[in-house]
Amino acid sequence: MVLFIKNLEDYMLPCVNKTLFGYECMGCGLQRSAALLLRGQVVESFLMYPGLYTLMALFGFIALNTVKNFKNGTKIIAILAILNVVVIIISYLLKLYLK
Repeated sequence: MVLFIKNLEDYMLPCVNKTLFGYECMGCGLQRSAALLLRGQVVESFLMYPGLYTLMALFGFIALNTVKNFKNGTKIIAILAILNVVVIIISYLLKLYLK
């Protein structure tokens, strides 16, 4: 597993926005955060990219709702999507202005 994670880090894509313009985009840190989570470093993963956890909740519920159609599934998906966007925007702004 450790070898897999190490190989995964060797093939991470660079951020085009950061490369061209020097500014991180709202997705910067997602790959590194996922690698940290796979290594078991939960706190470091959260600090790297908090939106990863709301993304996992959103996609997990979408998968669960596909298998077992919940009565209010669409509303829950909409709420999770809005929450995800809010978390990503707030963490991005904090990253920009607290550097």
